[in-house]
Order: sequence, then structure tokens, then C-alpha cells
Amino acid sequence: MTTASASPTAPAPQPQRVEVQTARYIVQADSVEQARAAVTLVAGRVLVELQVIRGVGAALTPAQREQLQREFPDLRLHGNRNLEISGLFGRLLSTVELDLSDGLVAWQPKETNYPDWIDADQLHARGIDGSGVSIAFLDSGIWQHNGLDKGLRLSNQRVLATHNVLEDGEGDESGHGTHIATVAASNFVTPSGDFQGIAPNVNLVDVKAFDENGSSTYLDVITGIDWIVQHKDQYNIRVLNMSFSAPPQSYYWEDPLNQAVMAAWQAGIVVVASAGNAGPEPMTVGVPGNVPYVITVGSADDNYTPYDKTDDFLSSFSSVGPTFEGFVKPDILAPGGHLMGIMPSDAKIVAGHKKYLLEDNRHFKMSGTSQSAAVVSGVVALMLQADPSLQPDDVKCRLASATYAAMNGDDAMYSVFQQGAGLINAQDAVDSTATGCANQGLDIAADLAGEMHFAGPVQEDEEGRFVVRDENGEPTELNGDAYIWSRAYIWSRAYIWSRAYIWSRAYIWSRAYIWSRAYIWSRSLPWETTTDHSQVSSDSTESSSSTNESSTTSDGGLLGGLLEPVTGLIGGLLPLDWALSLVPINEWVEPEPQRYHD
Repeated sequence: MTTASASPTAPAPQPQRVEVQTARYIVQADSVEQARAAVTLVAGRVLVELQVIRGVGAALTPAQREQLQREFPDLRLHGNRNLEISGLFGRLLSTVELDLSDGLVAWQPKETNYPDWIDADQLHARGIDGSGVSIAFLDSGIWQHNGLDKGLRLSNQRVLATHNVLEDGEGDESGHGTHIATVAASNFVTPSGDFQGIAPNVNLVDVKAFDENGSSTYLDVITGIDWIVQHKDQYNIRVLNMSFSAPPQSYYWEDPLNQAVMAAWQAGIVVVASAGNAGPEPMTVGVPGNVPYVITVGSADDNYTPYDKTDDFLSSFSSVGPTFEGFVKPDILAPGGHLMGIMPSDAKIVAGHKKYLLEDNRHFKMSGTSQSAAVVSGVVALMLQADPSLQPDDVKCRLASATYAAMNGDDAMYSVFQQGAGLINAQDAVDSTATGCANQGLDIAADLAGEMHFAGPVQEDEEGRFVVRDENGEPTELNGDAYIWSRAYIWSRAYIWSRAYIWSRAYIWSRAYIWSRAYIWSRSLPWETTTDHSQVSSDSTESSSSTNESSTTSDGGLLGGLLEPVTGLIGGLLPLDWALSLVPINEWVEPEPQRYHD
């Protein structure tokens, strides 16, 4: 008798696992604890605490994000906007094998001319070299090199701390951060007996937030700023160099990166930011250089004649003001054309750009406002060594008061929107006794608290010109086209940098006014998406209904050229497509003379 075999039982179907994608966001509240609690309640993941902006970085699914917006309408949620840093560089020469002897690089340090150009060499002769001061470089890292050491070995005695915000990568695979740091701080002695860098004995704090491709995000950069503020006393961080910029996507006070920068300034750190390399068109100064408080730096070029100052000029790539809130930027100019610094030959920047790698395989020429900011950071360190009591506003005031403007006789060749106060002079800035001439009318504590926000003194008149108003609301007319600019940027060579154009009006273009809905910009804004402004006030977190049209109005108030508060936001939130946008920062240009001629 045969027994029929039972047919096998089919396995029960297994539920399909669906991977839910998360994205990184910045969540702000009245405190870090509130932001953390809100994220936790929607089952999101807290990535990092951001004390500097009273928030957290969080990973959220689309459903968690929607729940957070729905259940916590008072929170501010920002998409994690992408950033890139690449500086302005050229292409390199063929590489050369290094001759190493006892671990030392056997090549002669190269001449740099920018310390002489701004008289930093005169301060070195007086023993003012940045000793005791620390600059934090928020960049792609710093390569271990004895040009940033007090001795001849790679012991990094001057690099007091290294903090890597990124999850992977070490050193400086990009090369940008090393170049910036050496412009500010190289202590190599050139054949002429001068130091290569601006502050050759300053200490450095290396905060790596950009990867080998020069890419980063808002969250990583803000995390880096937060770490710097938390450790400023431990390492005596008095200066923060930020050699990157991105197009503004909101008013300066709404941007979380700008808020972190403002908090650093409030904490006593002098923040130096590049204006950006989007010139010569107006209104191209980027984030965080559009923050009214900080020192925003544009670029000047020596025209490859370092010992002839009569043909120096404003670099055409240097970004130009005013800001969308009506502030004059940049604040000052500094050398930024074809500056030489140190860079590892295997850096990502070097690949494909070998024309400007010098024969020693370590020195590299770059141009840009990134380099200009590094020069100013070095100068600030010299100022703070000479007078450690200076506060950030004092430093900004003295830098602006000790500048040289481009002049043709009695007329300024560039407007304040292009050159700010003019080209810096390190020795004059150290010796200056000026006070109370920067950030007039601003209140950074009230600004950060959301109690009031500020507008600058610039308007666009009926002829499309940018006009600086004085304290009485009248157009300021001084030194030709300096304060009233018709957007022209083609000039002859017939001018010099002169102290004849001292800003005798007490830095009036920095004067700020409390933001008012009555002050409406007379041109459309890149981020405006609504025609209904009636529900928006200076510190409102509500928005009107969004449409596909853009519209503005003007009521010709005292500052008639100022902006209506930003619109087109969702429940007070910045645009969430920031999480997907790749923002180019400081796109490179050839480090050749970038000048327009008649």
C-alpha cells in the first residue's frame, strides 16, 4: 500500500520592506531642548545640537517633516542647503619630484608681494606678527606643512586644534583651506627676507567642513561655527575666516547660516567673509557676506606690477553691493589677484589646473575674494595682538578708517558699492584710534532675538541708480560718483589709491535703520513668489498665499529702495528645495588681470 505524499506547504508571503528615505534639516526653536523634543516626538533622529542658533540638525522622513510642521507651527524648519567651495584658481605647471633631506623639503620659499602691498611687512619689523591670537579657518582642512609651524619639523605647533565636522576624510584633500591658511599665516621667509604670510606667528584652528570637492551643507557649516563659538576661549579664537559665499535665498536675518555668523560676532569673534566672485554686476554679494555686522571683503589686483601702485584695480570678478536689504557691501578691499600660497600637489584643485602650480610643486597661485578674506583675517590678527581689548565693531571701524580709495583727482573711481571704504592698509589699521564708526544703529542682540531687524541706507532711485542716504534721508553726494552709482564699471587707468578720499562722514553708509514695512524695494527679488504682501511684517512667521507671479510695489518712503520682508515661505519656513539645490561658491577664474578698459 502506497501512501500519497503530502504536497509541500507554500511559504507564507513575507511583507516587503520599504526603505523610507530621510533628508537632513535644521530645526530651530526657542531653545535646543525644545527643538530636540519636537524632533523626538515625531520619531525623527537628532544628528547634532546647534547651540549657536538654538536648534538641532535632524534626519526626517517626508511624513515626519509634515508632522513636525503640522504639530509645531512655531518651529522654523530649514532644508539643508548644499554649499561648494572652490576658490579662484588657474591651471598648473608640470609637477617636479621633491628632494627630501632629513624630512625637510629642499626648495627655496617664494616671494609674495601682498604683505608689502598693504604694509604688513612694516608691522613684522615692529614685532607685530599675530603672536598669541588664533584664527579659525572654516574650510576644507589644513595640510600638515612646516610653513604653518614655528620650527622646521612637521609638528604643527601653531595648529592648536583640528576639528572635522565631516564623517570621513582627513587633512585637506581639496587644497583650498591650506592655500587660504598660508596666505594669512605662512611663516616662510622669502629670499628678500620678508615673511610670506600676513600674520606669520598667529595660531590656527582648523575646522574642516568642506570635502575634497569643495562641497558642504548648511548643517555642516553651522555645526562648525557652533564648535568654534563653544571653544573660542579654550583656544583664544579671535578671528573666524569664511572664504565662501552663496547667493542669498532670504533676508539676512532669516538665513540660519547668517544667524550662526551673527552669534559668533556677538560672542566676540571677528568674522571675515569673502564678498563672492559674482561681479561686476550689482547686488551680487553672497551669504554670509551679506550680514551687515561682519567684515565683507572684495578683491583688488596689482596688475602683475607689485611695485607700481598706479595701475592697481578692482578685480572684475569681485562681487558688488548693495545687499537686498539696502546695506553697502563689500566693506573693504584687499589683495586677491593671483596670490601665492601653499597647496599639496595631489590636491583635488590641482588636478586639471596645473598652469599655476610652481616648479617647487608646493606653491600655487589663486585669485578670488577667498584670498582677499584671508589677507584681512591676517591683518585682524595683527590688530588684536597690538590691542587685545578691541571688540569686533572696533576692528571693523579701524579697518575701514585706514583704507585707500581709488581716485582720479578729486573723484572716486569706484562707488562704495564696489570698493567699500577702499583698499586696506595693515599698518594704518593697527595704528588707528578710530572708534564708533561701524555698525551704527544696529542691535545684534535684538536682531538675533527677532525683536527687530535692520535696513541699510541705500535706495534705488527712479533712474535705476543706487543712492546712499545720509542720516537726514538726503542723497549723499561726495567725491563724484561714490555714493550715487549708475552701475557703470568701465574706467581708464588714470587713477591711484589715495588717502585723499578719507571717509569723513563717519562711515555713514553703515548706518542702519529699524526695518519697516513702509520701505519697499522697487525691483523684483529672486525669491519672491507672491503678490500679496498685506500679511507680512518685519518679524512675522506667517506668509501669504503663493502664486507663480512676482510683484513689488514702492511707496517712496525715506529709504524707498529697501525690501518688503521675504514672502513665498511655507508657514514661516525657508524653501525646502534648499535641500536639493547645489549652490556654486566662488567659481574659479583665471588668475590673470581681470579688468575692464575704456
